[in-house]
Amino acid sequence: MTDRFRVWAPDRRRVELVVDGRRHDMAPGERGWWEAGDVFPEHGLRYGYSLDGGEVRPDPRSPWQPDGVLGLSAAVDHSHYRWSDLGWQGRDLAGAVIYELHVGTFSTPGTFAGVIEHLPHLVALGIDFVELMPVAEFAGDRGWGYDGVDLFAPHHAYGGPEGLKHLVNACHAAGLGVLLDVVYNHLGPMGNFLAEFGPYFTGRHKTGWGPALNYDGAHSDEVRRFIADNALMWMRDYHFDGLRLDAVHAIVDQTPVHILEQLEMETRELSARLHRVKILIAESDTNDPRLIRGTERGGYGLAAVWSDDWHHSVHAALTGERVGYYRDFGRLEHLGKALRRAWVYDGVWSEHRQRTKGGSPEGVESHRFVVAVQNHDQVGNRAAGERLGALVDEAKLRAAAALLLSSPFTPMLFQGEEWAASSPFLYFTAFDDPSLARAVSEGRRRELVAFGWDPKDVSDPQDPQTFERSKLDWDEVGEPPHRKMLEWYRSLIGLRRRLPTITSPVGEHVDVQVDGSGLVTFHRDGVTVRVDAGGDWSVEVIEESQRG
Repeated sequence: MTDRFRVWAPDRRRVELVVDGRRHDMAPGERGWWEAGDVFPEHGLRYGYSLDGGEVRPDPRSPWQPDGVLGLSAAVDHSHYRWSDLGWQGRDLAGAVIYELHVGTFSTPGTFAGVIEHLPHLVALGIDFVELMPVAEFAGDRGWGYDGVDLFAPHHAYGGPEGLKHLVNACHAAGLGVLLDVVYNHLGPMGNFLAEFGPYFTGRHKTGWGPALNYDGAHSDEVRRFIADNALMWMRDYHFDGLRLDAVHAIVDQTPVHILEQLEMETRELSARLHRVKILIAESDTNDPRLIRGTERGGYGLAAVWSDDWHHSVHAALTGERVGYYRDFGRLEHLGKALRRAWVYDGVWSEHRQRTKGGSPEGVESHRFVVAVQNHDQVGNRAAGERLGALVDEAKLRAAAALLLSSPFTPMLFQGEEWAASSPFLYFTAFDDPSLARAVSEGRRRELVAFGWDPKDVSDPQDPQTFERSKLDWDEVGEPPHRKMLEWYRSLIGLRRRLPTITSPVGEHVDVQVDGSGLVTFHRDGVTVRVDAGGDWSVEVIEESQRG
């Protein structure tokens, strides 16, 4: 906890700290910073800032928003919490299995405490890392979290700062690493007051979701510090083992040291200082090897990157869908290449994009590609939010799981996938502003209809039932068809534990063959998987110890 109230507002003539209805003039300092010298932060103290006599706004670095995005900020003293994970040193990504979940729909209460209730299930499944979808404060009490506006504050409806610490602490006690999804390409629309404080955004670059952050213009040093401090806070004060960086292809930075490279360097410094492994994973649809190449080879040195190509190749082969970006996939040759190299488009022509896409992953270790059969994007951005189990039969689900969990890459499951959960995962919001709520609902419908979906299948994101329908039904786990799938996933993860961990470059120790009948044979050190992709999608998994 800082010993002073400080705020960055470089273009303001007067800044006041407001506590208990009383205004305290702040003193200007260097480079646009203001400081209060007569009031000091105390844990739980409510406060805000007034700029040039205007309305009271939350702190841009607010650590806690007990009343939501439009309420006052509350001070947090992180030294108050008593951690029990002092011996935790983190986990390596190589050989690990990640489990992505949404706090609000993972359990009945939809809170950090609700996640803790189900940690024994994840341990029994064989998970190594839990990955939380964004928890930074966003408008309303339900949402995906990608429209957060108070980036330093854990969401109030989930349990706030202390609830999040309890969750991370419990995960570490159970032997689970914890990753957090963070959004550094844009902020949400409601409760976003950053532009009133300073030039956090720029008109020089654009994103599809809102104004781009100012990483390379005038005053960008402080914006970069804002983001870097946020990343370090999650890993230092909340003990996260790493971050998943959302849609980094939408981050534009033309400075000599890209913000992603800066984040990686500072993360490594923090890791060394704490003697704990900390990792950064990028989401990107560009197949850019610079993200994961070392800085000595001109890269940013991130630990891993998501591979959409792997998902698209498997999904298109399983479902036969060819709409939108699936237009670039569907042939078994695509599936074979994805199984071998993670990226299908590695410097080749993309029909969907009408240009060459990607670069070569040569020399990059296999485990630095995160692959999935399902994730929040690929399920939630369907009109009806259907999981793969609603689109294909059990044989195809089993085949997909076998390819995923025998992969030399880092596999990730999406909540409920392991038991073929029947609940959809839909896009949901809870904006109080009527015009914004209407714009979101209408915009969602237009977007999905343009993609080819039937308008009647598009759920209203503002309808509370859209959120309720997306919650997992844990009573399903014990039912015969779901229990059978769960046993299959557990057996595959158990097999993965027995296999050698592949840390060699992509393509090494891996052989994929596709014959004329559609039989796909995938072999890596220790296991062979055969899938009849030209017929009934039956799958055979042969462990080396079972041979001869």
